[in-house]
Formats: sequence, structure tokens, C-alpha cells
Amino acid sequence: MSTEPTPRTGAGKRTIRTAVAGFGLSGRVFHAPLIAANPAYSLDVISTSDAGRQAEASASYPGVRLVDTPAGIIALAGDLDLIVLGTPPATHFPLAKAALEAGLDVVVDKPFAVRSAEGQELMELAARLGRVLTVFQNRRWDGDYLTVKGLLDSGALGTVTRFESRFERWAPEVSKAWKADATADDGGGVLFDLGTHLLDQALQLFGPAAVAHVELRARRPGERTDDDVFVALQHDSGVTSHLWMNMLCAQQGPRYRLLGSEGGFTKHGVDPQEPYIVAGGGPLDEEYGIEDGEWAGSLGRDGHLDRLSTERGAYPEFYRILADKINDGGASSPLPLPVDPAGPIEVLKLIEKARELVAERATA
Repeated sequence: MSTEPTPRTGAGKRTIRTAVAGFGLSGRVFHAPLIAANPAYSLDVISTSDAGRQAEASASYPGVRLVDTPAGIIALAGDLDLIVLGTPPATHFPLAKAALEAGLDVVVDKPFAVRSAEGQELMELAARLGRVLTVFQNRRWDGDYLTVKGLLDSGALGTVTRFESRFERWAPEVSKAWKADATADDGGGVLFDLGTHLLDQALQLFGPAAVAHVELRARRPGERTDDDVFVALQHDSGVTSHLWMNMLCAQQGPRYRLLGSEGGFTKHGVDPQEPYIVAGGGPLDEEYGIEDGEWAGSLGRDGHLDRLSTERGAYPEFYRILADKINDGGASSPLPLPVDPAGPIEVLKLIEKARELVAERATA
């Protein structure tokens, strides 16, 4: 099969023929609804070996072709343009490599890979083959993240010195079979899961950083990797980031807390886009991405606080930007990727450093 890039220009653009590998939470809640809602794409193939998920996929997307495995999608590469990998982390590298070599553009769910060297190899392979490769760091389009970014851009907080960010949940049981069995070598644990988002957001907001301190714990029965993590980053910009991720948290702290020379910002609650889709809503709904006003953040200083409404969440932006890139010539287009893989590779390097520091402490 040819690996030559399919020519695409703004004048000759056509529907991007797309396949989603995996129909668990990622494929079912994030990728398939966003792709189906965007007329630039056609959702042509879904892979899942689970009979119940196959029935749900057929009901939700009539006419979609079902195959049992991601390999079944790659075998159809000549009839497709794009594959989205919503599969377990340990599969990301081999599947993305095979898809790129088969001539497909590729979206990889987070974490990009299990090792930074694998991510680097994929990025270099995509460049060599002239394919589009990007990573679904969707929480760059959380409404609360966009609100924080807007605050920083406006200078309302002055010089920011401290950034605190949390993803904390009460999930006392490991719900997915692959997560129950996954070790760190498989991309298991909350640091690879929710931590990938927190690290990515911190780097996007405040630039390059080093790991200053890390705590990794496994609290839940049957947890093989980590489910209670704290990471402190020291950014080259001077900002200190404190990041918490916890799957056994009975009382959750603020989603964000920022302190600056002119004021602070504190925000509770979690972006509503995921639960909205889980509840049966869609990304084209008028109320999609709009957070209830009771979750507005507090801006200012104690005794002088104002409520700041949360910006509308915008996960569909990822696929809009990607379609523009692909239809403007793909890898040769000067238009940006929704997520440059170089960023997620830096996240993987921080995760590697964090685990290295923990290992050094254990043997000291």
C-alpha cells in the first residue's frame, strides 16, 4: 500500500474519511460525537470487539462499518484518510506507527505514548512520511482552562507566582479491566491518565518546567500503579505549579487556584462537556459547554472578590482546527495543528523524571 500523502488543497477539499479505534469512554463520548457533528468529516469505521458496544455504535451511527480490531481499520487504509486511536496507552505507539506507514493521518488519545522516545519516533516518522499527527489533549479547550488563559492574557492577576490545579474524584474501585491490570510500563495509573492533562495545561500556561517534588501512592485495593499523586513543578518563568490527581478523594479541593501580585483566582467544579455527552447531549446543542453559574470562580483578594463566569467549553475546536489543517494540504500546510506532538512529548519527559525521582528515593 502506498504511503504517499493524499493531495489536499483548499480548492479541492473533500470529506475526511475517518475511523475511530476503540469505543469505550474515549471513542464513545469524545471522538465519535465530535467527528459526527462536524461536516468536514465522515465517520466511516469504528473498531470494537465488544458486542454491546458494537450494537451501541450501530444505533448511534447508522451505516458505520464495524470491525473487531484496530488492525481491521488499518487494513482499510486505502478507503480512509484519518484514524483516531482511543485505545489503551500501551497500544498507541505500535498502532500509530502502523497507521502512519499505511498512509493515514493520525489522532492519538492522551497519553501520546508510554515513553517519550516513542513519541519522538512517531513525530519523526510522520514528518518523514508527510502525514498529519496530533494528540487529543482536549482539556486545552475546557471552559475553566480557557477562563484561566484569558485571565493570564489580560494581566488581571499581575505577576503570577503560584499555580494550583487538581483533578480529584471519588472512584474507590478500578472500573476498567485494562486499568486494573496496567502497570506504569503499560501507561497505567492516574499520572498517565488525569496527570497528562494537568501537566500539559501547566506547560501551556507557564512554559518549560522541571520536576521539583513528586509523591506517588496506590491507595485503592487492586491498584497496581498509582491513584494518588502530587507533582510540584518549577517553571523557567518563575512560576511554581502544584498539581494533584486523586481517584480516592472524598472531599475535592479547588479545580484551580492562582496567586499573583495583583490578585488571585479560585475555581471549583469540573468542565461540563464530558458529563453532558454522557447524559445524552450533543456538541451541537445550544447549551453544550456552558457551565452553571453557581460554579463561577472568585477573582480578586479576600474581602474584595468578584465572581467570574466560566467561558464556554469548546472541545469541537480540536476537530475544526484539524480539518482546516488536513484540507489545506495536510502536513505541508502552514496552518497549525490542534496539538503539536512536541508538547505531549515534554509531558512524557516530566512523567519519566517524576518516576525516576521516586525510584531514587526508594533506593536511597
